[in-house]
Amino acid sequence: MGFFSELKEDLSQAVNELVTEEEAVVETVPEEEGVFESGAGESILPETSEDLGRMLDSMDFGELEEEEEESADMPEITEEIPEEEPEEISDESSEIPEYEEYNMEMREEEVLQEEAQNKDMETENFKMTDEVSEETAIITAGMVIKGDISSRGSLDVVGTIEGNIDILGKLNITGTIDGGSKAADVYAEKARINGDVQSSASIKIGQNTIVIGNIYATSAVIAGAVKGDIDVKGPVILDDSAIVMGNIKSKSVQINNGAVIEGLCSQCYADVNPSSFFEDIKKARK
Repeated sequence: MGFFSELKEDLSQAVNELVTEEEAVVETVPEEEGVFESGAGESILPETSEDLGRMLDSMDFGELEEEEEESADMPEITEEIPEEEPEEISDESSEIPEYEEYNMEMREEEVLQEEAQNKDMETENFKMTDEVSEETAIITAGMVIKGDISSRGSLDVVGTIEGNIDILGKLNITGTIDGGSKAADVYAEKARINGDVQSSASIKIGQNTIVIGNIYATSAVIAGAVKGDIDVKGPVILDDSAIVMGNIKSKSVQINNGAVIEGLCSQCYADVNPSSFFEDIKKARK
């Protein structure tokens, strides 16, 4: 049974229910038309199911049923909508525009230039601090300094220093030093030094001076007593009153009569190397 046949039965049942509940006043029309109209010309419900049947029979449902069957037989066409591929989201943070790369290179160059300028300024400041001052500090007799001393000038030590001395000028010692000493030139007369003595130029250890420590310089004159090694790049002169207990390394050595040495003496800084000299002679004989 088709859709419209079922519709017809449902309508007939509905009309019967309505007719039993209330009475409708209608004007009848000829049976051949099968349509009931009121005095105003508006269609109203039929009185009985027979009237409804005649009305429905007068309607042509055949074409509609055929269309319904054709629509049921036709395959359902579903249009496949292509899925949209998700857009690739580029990582903007990883892709740096060219102008930003250029700016980064410029900033790196600026940083390198600033670092180079800072280094130059540090070098200039260091050179300025290396300039020797003409001022001379004096540690007077009876004065005791406990601690290290550093100065751009010179220093005269007449009293006592318990600590290290590091100055750029000259160091004159007639007192006592218990610690290392470093200066451009060192001159000690009737002094007591317990520590290494280092000079960038010359060292002179006068008479009645006792040094317990090593001596480093470019030239040295020893007239006092030294217990330690002497390492001098240039010449070493041992006066007749000199007493050395240690090894001597120098470019040349002058030993005056009366000087006492207990240790090895090597002219390792000489222009002529004795070892290579004799090796050359052996090669020449072969």
